[in-house]
Amino acid sequence: MSTSTSSNPAQHHIMGVYNRAPLAFERGRGARLFSTDGEEYLDCVAGIATDGLGHAHPVLVEALKTQGEKLWHVSNIYRIPEQEALADKLCANSFADVVFFTNSGTEAIECALKTARKYHTANGQPERVEIFGFDGSFHGRSYAAVNASGNPSYVEGFGPRLPGYTQLTFGDADAIKAACASPTTAAIIIEPVQGEGGARALTEAQLNELRQLTRDNGVLLIYDEVQCGMGRTGKLFAYEWASDAAPDIMCVAKALGGGFPVGACLATAAAAKGMTVGVHGSTFGGNPLAMAVGKAAFDTINTPEILDNVKTVAGYFTQQLNGLKDRFPDVIVDIRGKGFLIGIKLIPNNRDFMVLARDEKLLIAGGGDNCVRLLPPLNLTIEEASEAIAKLEKACEAARAKAGA
Repeated sequence: MSTSTSSNPAQHHIMGVYNRAPLAFERGRGARLFSTDGEEYLDCVAGIATDGLGHAHPVLVEALKTQGEKLWHVSNIYRIPEQEALADKLCANSFADVVFFTNSGTEAIECALKTARKYHTANGQPERVEIFGFDGSFHGRSYAAVNASGNPSYVEGFGPRLPGYTQLTFGDADAIKAACASPTTAAIIIEPVQGEGGARALTEAQLNELRQLTRDNGVLLIYDEVQCGMGRTGKLFAYEWASDAAPDIMCVAKALGGGFPVGACLATAAAAKGMTVGVHGSTFGGNPLAMAVGKAAFDTINTPEILDNVKTVAGYFTQQLNGLKDRFPDVIVDIRGKGFLIGIKLIPNNRDFMVLARDEKLLIAGGGDNCVRLLPPLNLTIEEASEAIAKLEKACEAARAKAGA
């Protein structure tokens, strides 16, 4: 017997956990998506910051084809040379000494949380279990990840909250100091630039201060760079904008695979001291197919051409979006974020505004604090950015007219 979980008859065998837009796509190229009904859209969602090089990038396609004809999966029972090569690249270009590969950002977060608690156990302080996150954060949908985030809509109805997870107020320096000073604190987890929480970015001073506080108190610092990492801010990793803020543990995913499921938990050797044989694992994580695409994506993103393009085009976006804000103060409240993680705080409902943008054949993402986000491919051109601004202007005009009516 079959039971429908969706009100849309075409999706009646799909579990109804998504509020999907009435669109389906059959192909993409660069920053363009082409729907099944033949319409062309400018994609400033990029799979929620995942398609870092746009759609069907030839380097990634070739890497997938080449590896796909050789070897897909063997499991972590054996050495995986492609995994070792990508780990070398990540460590050579970051603070990290070791890497655990996963299939997603959520899995990377799980590894990070377990790594932090195991570190203190290995140091003879098993009482240090408290993980402090922040309001507005998003760390994924697994049980530990939603508890680390604390968004009520993600934790309600799933039984008791997991113990040892507390959220602080974003920017509350006194609360952060008290949390770091607690003898039961294991780690602080934070996004250097919040994604779903409304594109709020920590300043260089805030990052440096947080790093010093955790260091002084023997607390591990975990960065969630699943969305803001891999070139999205104009540097390979967002923490690099600060002078002395390298974490102990960091999670990356999304653009690391350029659209293919790849995630990673990076750590210093010291922070990972408790992660010994048998304490963690993954069947698919770090498989040869994913690693081949990940290596190709990493090498293509980690170039002056891509990173400088993000800085240049992001500067253009900031200038033009602030111009829209000045012309439409009844629509746009604030422009925020960093690089190509751009937040536009609105007066009209953000979901309604996304529809207005979609009417102009522009795809944008939602966000907390009544924001919409622009998360375009890192190789978006100035010309495409100008097109996005023109479409956003028309959406603003439509929002104004709708409010006036």
